[in-house]
Amino acid sequence: MRVIDAHSHVGTFGSWAGVSSTARQLLRQMDRFGVEKAIVFSLDNRLARESVKAHPKRLVGYVWPNPHDPSSLALVKEAVDEWGFRGVKLHPLIHSFLPTDEEVLPLVEFAEKRRIPVAVHSGHPPFSLPWSIGELAEAHPGARFVMLHMGHAHGVYIQAAINTARRLDNIVLETSGVSMHSKIREAVERVGEERVVFGSDYPFHDYSVELQKVKVAGLTRRQREMVLHDNAGRLI
Repeated sequence: MRVIDAHSHVGTFGSWAGVSSTARQLLRQMDRFGVEKAIVFSLDNRLARESVKAHPKRLVGYVWPNPHDPSSLALVKEAVDEWGFRGVKLHPLIHSFLPTDEEVLPLVEFAEKRRIPVAVHSGHPPFSLPWSIGELAEAHPGARFVMLHMGHAHGVYIQAAINTARRLDNIVLETSGVSMHSKIREAVERVGEERVVFGSDYPFHDYSVELQKVKVAGLTRRQREMVLHDNAGRLI
């Protein structure tokens, strides 16, 4: 079983989360569970850069800007053009913005121009709800969006993520943290087997748990291959 992880982290995440991971710790977990590559983010973008530079065959970087920072676009350009990063991550909850806020526009326009995906955290009010991410995707039909967590652990938000992605074909759903394995199958059936990707959200979640949800979701062998590997491969 081949696996590409579309959502992992390096760095320290304190406060309520209390988790951390170095690149070496991430790679040990990847080796343990047969994960060949992982897309990696960090609030410390320089740490993400160092991790990808040290392990270029295993780790793929996405830049994580704060849209409120006036230098956010410059950071994104540097990460893509000089560091070789292949996507942008937005976290509306951590940085307290709505996906459709004006300061997000330049980042999305740059990603659209460079044909790289924009991954957006979902599942927590008031800033990270699937409906708001849908508004962003609808306003930018030429850009590609990955709705991280596909609504996360709240059943209503998960259903909203599926319904939103079904309506907008520039949204891909990512599986980490989703509370109902059956919703992974529903996403594959209703949104499309080519528009659902596996993510671990390591170190916030364990590979064994996140992989098991995909394995027991009732997918065909081909659908599992697409969710666990092929679809993420196209993203990177």
